[in-house]
Order: sequence, then structure tokens, then C-alpha cells
Amino acid sequence: MDFTFTDDFAEHRKAANDWVETHFRQEWIDEQRATGTHHEPELHALLACDGILGAGYPPEYGGTDVPVAFREAVTAALSTRGLLLDGWGSTHIVLRVILEVATEEQKQAIVPAALAGNVIIALGYTEPDSGSDVAAARTRAVRDGDEWVINGQKAFTSTAQAATHVFLLARTDPDKPKHRGLTLFLVPTDADGYDLQPIETLGGQRTNFTYYADVRVPDSARIGGVDEGWSVMRVALVHERGGNTLRGQGSATLAHRVARWVNEQRAAGRRFDPTVPERLARIAIDEEVSRLLALRVTWMYQTGGVPGVEGSMAKLFATEAYKRNKADVIDMLGPAGVLQRGAEGVALDGELEQEYRESIVETIRGGASEILRDLVAERRLGLPRSRP
Repeated sequence: MDFTFTDDFAEHRKAANDWVETHFRQEWIDEQRATGTHHEPELHALLACDGILGAGYPPEYGGTDVPVAFREAVTAALSTRGLLLDGWGSTHIVLRVILEVATEEQKQAIVPAALAGNVIIALGYTEPDSGSDVAAARTRAVRDGDEWVINGQKAFTSTAQAATHVFLLARTDPDKPKHRGLTLFLVPTDADGYDLQPIETLGGQRTNFTYYADVRVPDSARIGGVDEGWSVMRVALVHERGGNTLRGQGSATLAHRVARWVNEQRAAGRRFDPTVPERLARIAIDEEVSRLLALRVTWMYQTGGVPGVEGSMAKLFATEAYKRNKADVIDMLGPAGVLQRGAEGVALDGELEQEYRESIVETIRGGASEILRDLVAERRLGLPRSRP
């Protein structure tokens, strides 16, 4: 079987690199590193203006004729430069959910505005007392006529500091089992009673606590049926774990980046442990497996499928391999690998040290590895549940 990536992604790569070269600004990266906010409003506006955000969306909701492969190539080129698009990533997840479950009025009100760059949506699932068990949410939403009154707290609401809305999971019937009695709302961040507090993470990214004190939203802010939030959440989690699968496609892999640096150092007379080539080969194999798992998810999307456990498998393997391989590379390079940016003798401009810290966070957000292992064991291997 030929696993060569043969779709039109490659033919868009040069145009995408040209686009990034034209618009790229170093201060965007400097600001992301300084603030931990992985969203750049000016860049986001450019992506919207050129129709890149609208790629692949239905034209009746603001979609454009820009090829999806070009959008993915632009994303890869930006990622290679070190720019992250978390604001668009979470927004894209919610837009896909809205297109599947929302009313026609909601689709017309939200999707075109988001594709124009005017709506940024953060994910409000996790709570301080429940962690990855999002169905244990205690944030309450009580109906009051044509409105809902929301009280509670969320944790790890990433990019909320730049968002216009939070896609909020709330409990609407406390008497039902925890996977029932949940409802999802699109809560404006300028609503009275909404507040947030920053959380600094090991990887340098800022996330947030968000607070809801008698926040009132109209019933039109409800996405999906009352008490049917878990069904909507399952759609959202599929898109979260299976989305952005082509990010980094065509960019320099970790194995190639490190091999290039090692060769430069060897040419300068430095000696390395003889196991380095084998270890780099193993990293390259992990990267190829991650790529193939991601391509399977992409293929399922493109052929009308819904990648449920496949998205979990891809996310689990890729993030665990990413963390493991970052640690291995730092061990290979010795002191030069743990130095931070700007330090004398630092390897690869300090990227490895920062990326290792980020890799630990990646195994948690979007579905912790422990949860994903359970999902794969139950839904792919047919094993019994390991917990009540």
C-alpha cells in the first residue's frame, strides 16, 4: 500500500509559503511568547480578509472558494514559523458543531460572523473539581422565561482572554444522571456577571478560570436541545480530537531538525553518542505513524465519516510520542538542549526546552491521555470499562 501524501496539499505549499512570507511579522511570535496568548488578532483578521478562514465552509454561511488544502498549507507554514492559531482552532471546532446541531437562525447569525473574523469562541467545559470528567459539570443554568441564568466556574478556558464567546457546558437538570441534564450555551464574554482570571501553564501558554455570576443569556444562545448537551459534547469532542490533523504537514520534523543540528556540530568537531542515529530513526518512525493516523482522520472527514475513536487514537499516540521524543532529544543533546532562548551555546534557538514543556500540556488538553486510553480500550479493543 502506498501511503504517500498525494492530494493537492503539496501544490498549495508554495503559494501558502509566499502568503506567509508576505504577511509574517516577528513581533507576533514575540508577543505570543511574552503573553502566552496563542491568538494574534491582526493575523486572524488577515486570514479572514483573504477568505482563508472560510475555506471548506458552505457559501450560504460565509464560506469561500479558497481550497481547504491551501488553508492547511498556510497553517503548516505559520506553525513552522512558531505561530499558533488556538483562537481559530477552538472557534473552528464550535462552528463545525453549530453546522451539525444548531438551528438555521443560529447558523446564519454565528458562522458568517466567525468566518469574517469577528467571533472568537473559547471552550468552557472543564471545572476545578472534575478535571477531564466534563460530564460532572456543576455550573448551573436555570430557565427564567425566555432567558437562562448561569452561575458557576470553569477552569482551563484557553484563549478566553481574546474570545468574544465561551461555548459553555452547564447543568440544567441536577436530578438527572450526570451525562443527562446538561445543556450547551454560547455565552458572550461581555455579558454582565462574566469574569476571568489567568492561569499560567508549564508550557508558557496562558489559560484561564472563567466565572459566571447570574449571567443572563437568551434561549437563542442555547446550542442543541435542553438536557441534550452530552450528545452535542460528543460531536464537539470528535472535532476537537480529530481536528487540525494536518497542522505541520510539510514542515521540518523534529528528527530532521535535530539531525541537521547534529551534523552541523559534528562538522565543527563535536562528538556524539553512537546511539544518536538509531534514536533519531525511532523519532522519525513515530512522526510517520502520527502522520498516518492523522491522515486517516482526515480521510474519514473527507469521505463523510465521523472519526470518533480514530481521533482519540491519533491524538493519544501523537501527543505521547511528542512528549517522549522531546525528552529523548534533550537527553541526546545534553546541556545545550535544556538552555532557554538567548543563552550562550543553546541548541536550536532554545526551541527544544520550550517545546518539551509544551509537550506535557499537550497530553492533557483536548482529552487527557488517561481518558483517551480508556476510550480506545473500550471502543476499539472491546475491553470492559476500567472505572464506574
